[in-house]
Amino acid sequence: MKNLRSLIFPFVLIVVLSCEKQNKKSDLERPIGWDLIETPLNSSIRGLSPLTSNIVWASGSGGVWLRTLDGGLTWDSGIIDGLDSVDFRDIEGLDAATAVAVSAGQPAVIYKTKDGGKTWEKKFQGSGKDFFDGLVFHKDHGYVVGDVVDGLWRIVKSRDFGETWTISETSPKGKEGSGSFAASGSGILVNEDDLWFISGGEESNLYYSPDRGFHWTVNSTPIIQGGASQGAFSISLIDNNILFAVGGDFLDENSTEKNAMISLNKGKSWSLLEGIPPSGYRSGVTYYPFHHWLITVGPNGSDFSKNGGKDWERFSDEGFHAVFLDKSQSSVWASGPQGKIARLKF
Repeated sequence: MKNLRSLIFPFVLIVVLSCEKQNKKSDLERPIGWDLIETPLNSSIRGLSPLTSNIVWASGSGGVWLRTLDGGLTWDSGIIDGLDSVDFRDIEGLDAATAVAVSAGQPAVIYKTKDGGKTWEKKFQGSGKDFFDGLVFHKDHGYVVGDVVDGLWRIVKSRDFGETWTISETSPKGKEGSGSFAASGSGILVNEDDLWFISGGEESNLYYSPDRGFHWTVNSTPIIQGGASQGAFSISLIDNNILFAVGGDFLDENSTEKNAMISLNKGKSWSLLEGIPPSGYRSGVTYYPFHHWLITVGPNGSDFSKNGGKDWERFSDEGFHAVFLDKSQSSVWASGPQGKIARLKF
């Protein structure tokens, strides 16, 4: 199987990238670096949701939220409902005025604002057992994924842009103590009816539903795993079938052992990279289709790949927690410790 995958991977990759290049052309060989943007906060910023090159939502420790409408020149900010001890590790901007934020840890809560952050309304509160890892939206459908509770992954769903939430009765089974990493919700993906999330720790598996969470399959992955600090942290969709994932061991940030992998069939099977890996543990990855780049970040720096993830090159020593392509696909943003937010330069 290994030899077969090594033959299929380059062929499929060449076909995908060749088709894209017929529609989009870019002469840029690599990113220049990051344009660091001053923010009014000093919190750890893990929640990140860029909508355009101008409109970006973010959230983090100390209950904070941030929003810019002018590409980072100015920021609105505050504390969600006075919860200054809560870490909001994920936020999803729905438009310039509307966003949904989810906490990691206790209390396990989901909040929504419809007035640009001036007021926040609690839309859901989980039990004392809940630990939410992140959320994702596709149109009016929202999904929050949390660690296993009573033998089932905790999945909370909304069908009305986050106004109301219900616990899914069709969540996949999981071992007690299993969970995902709260990495800005980038361990969760949705594409039309397809829904994926990836676990870490003792077992790093990919959970896939083709019908918005009603039926699930679970597939093992070859990324490093077995310890509480190990596994896959972030996944990105390259096209309708190809997924790329990064991770590693957050206690060994410079290790490149089994820290990235690819699937060519919607996550049913995975292969480790056979080329040059990212240069350490990585907590975020995103695909920039215009330049055909994958961008990945971690605490010791940032890397990019221009051949679909086969080989990686370090382009910055700036460390971040999360990285996302904006929804208009025009810019890439990253967030990190001490209020750090940046935009990719190229």
